[in-house]
Amino acid sequence: MSAAPSAVVTGAPDLPRQDEVLTGPALAFLGELHTAFAGRRAELLRHRAARRAEIARTATLDFLPETAAVREGDWRVAECPPALLDRRVEITGPTDRRMTVNALNSGARIWLADFEDASAPTWENVVLGQLNLMDAYARRIDFTAPGGKTYALRPDAELATVVTRPRGWHLDERHLTVGGEPVPGALVDFGLYFFHNARGLIEAGKGPYFYLPKTESHREARLWNDVFVLAQDRLGIARGTVRATVLIETITAAFEMDEILYELREHAAGLNAGRWDYLFSIVKNFRDAGPRYVLPDRNAVTMTAPFMRAYTELLVRTCHRRGAHAIGGMAAFIPSRRDPQVNKVALEKVRADKDREAADGFDGSWVAHPDLVAVARESFDAVLGERPHQKHRLREDVVVTAAQLLAVDSLAAAPTCAGLRNAVAVGIRYIEAWLRGSGAVAIFNLMEDAATAEISRSQIWQWINAGVVLEDGAVVTAELVRSLAAAELDAVRAESGDEAFAAGAWQRAHDLLLRVSLDEVYVDFLTLPAYELLD
Repeated sequence: MSAAPSAVVTGAPDLPRQDEVLTGPALAFLGELHTAFAGRRAELLRHRAARRAEIARTATLDFLPETAAVREGDWRVAECPPALLDRRVEITGPTDRRMTVNALNSGARIWLADFEDASAPTWENVVLGQLNLMDAYARRIDFTAPGGKTYALRPDAELATVVTRPRGWHLDERHLTVGGEPVPGALVDFGLYFFHNARGLIEAGKGPYFYLPKTESHREARLWNDVFVLAQDRLGIARGTVRATVLIETITAAFEMDEILYELREHAAGLNAGRWDYLFSIVKNFRDAGPRYVLPDRNAVTMTAPFMRAYTELLVRTCHRRGAHAIGGMAAFIPSRRDPQVNKVALEKVRADKDREAADGFDGSWVAHPDLVAVARESFDAVLGERPHQKHRLREDVVVTAAQLLAVDSLAAAPTCAGLRNAVAVGIRYIEAWLRGSGAVAIFNLMEDAATAEISRSQIWQWINAGVVLEDGAVVTAELVRSLAAAELDAVRAESGDEAFAAGAWQRAHDLLLRVSLDEVYVDFLTLPAYELLD
């Protein structure tokens, strides 16, 4: 190891078995990652702000002229490792103990073990989530829940392959510092997982695989690539062992898919199409660019919308041209044990969505609940058969322009009263659960994560600032939103009772939603002020 200072645990509560995760060598490894890369990370965050200012000035985006040679070049990413060849169904979820067992047992080919949007970054979730993965690989995670239900892993050959998602570059981990500075959460999540598990995963015929969230440019992908190189070198692991799938969930990244794969080409596994964060990014970047960028209700923006279709088809074409996997979006529906009719309608929509993805050339897709694994698998089995993927489908018929990616006004739908009420209700309910430490939350039969709250509060902000007129003639104003938020608090109190309401974080959630929805200055990420309120 180098002479870089070790990371130091700062102001954190003691947790059971935390010393198994926060070992001296592991903290030294985090210290080296921080020393090598925190400065570049800060520079890239400044670059984000500068790019957003340019979008505010021009109200447009385009493919980068300086990287045209990369887009036009004849190159491919590294050959896919066997453990990632077949990704037809991926399940997502946080790394709590029960989810770890259920996801690994789910029958999905891949489990996205999430330290990001599906996990509120409490110290307990950060540290014990790592411990749960370590225990899973050592097959010591079997347990009995308080209600008496037993959770046990199936045989190794039947378990999903883990692809871990660290936090985005914008988030810090305040409980780990180097020289008094917080370590970037991305480096904490990546570093602890890689340090403790990489060698064991390689011995088991797999490897340290990652999903990279919130990427906004190829420069950020280059930073991740350099992190991978240093980490592999320090642990004596061959370069190219790490494999990364990048979520194309920002509008700026959609214009740099080739470049992102190119920067990571030694470590690239594929790209993923993330719906809610992508819409959130469009609103965030074009929030003051006029009526043509005003999004309708979030549930009205399906993946068949012309600008979403342009984005997903470009993703498939780009990936397959470069030999990478193209992974589709999330089916967030939670099957109901009580309402067969709700299930029937929702499952038909899920099936149609997965059928479309498979027909378009995607190599796999996401689900949020184990009961949806079979549904998604049927869609991809029908197209793939015994083949592990369909990278041979180059989709050379697809030609996507910058104007098509930005054609938000191609939708006939408009904001509605119901959409505004839903944004307020979901925003409050999600934030309340997040403040209590839960990042994956069942709300109105959907599994929601932080991206849901981000698009909800961003649309409220945009509709107010654009002076949107709803179908009943009401103008969306701060006063209207405040009245809806107050009504939602009353509804929650009536549902839960006074005692349960008082035990929750409802008032704080209400206040935070209004703050990030109504403040004149738009905060880039809801989770930044929310983290300050997290216990």
